[in-house]
Amino acid sequence: MTGLADERRIAPSLYAHRNRTEERTIIAVARVTKITASSNKGWEDAAREGLKRAAKTIRGITGFQVVGQKAKVEGGKITEYRITMELTFVLE
Repeated sequence: MTGLADERRIAPSLYAHRNRTEERTIIAVARVTKITASSNKGWEDAAREGLKRAAKTIRGITGFQVVGQKAKVEGGKITEYRITMELTFVLE
C-alpha cells in the first residue's frame, strides 16, 4: 500500500484529526491596491471620498491605510488636500 491508504493504516487518528481541521479551515485571500484621492475640504474628506469612489468598483473592502498626504498650494493657501491610501479587500 502507498499514499493515502498507507497514511490511514499507519496513523488513523492523525488522518481523522487532519480531516476535521481541514473541513473547518477557511482561507481568505486579500489584495491591497493603492489609490489617490483629493478634496478641497480636508484630509478626512479626501479619505472619505476615496473610499466612497473605490467602493463603486471594488467589492469586499475591509479597510484602508493612509500612506501619504500632499497638498496643492496656490497663493500661500491650501487649495486641495490629497491622500494616497492602500485599500485592502478580500478576493471572491
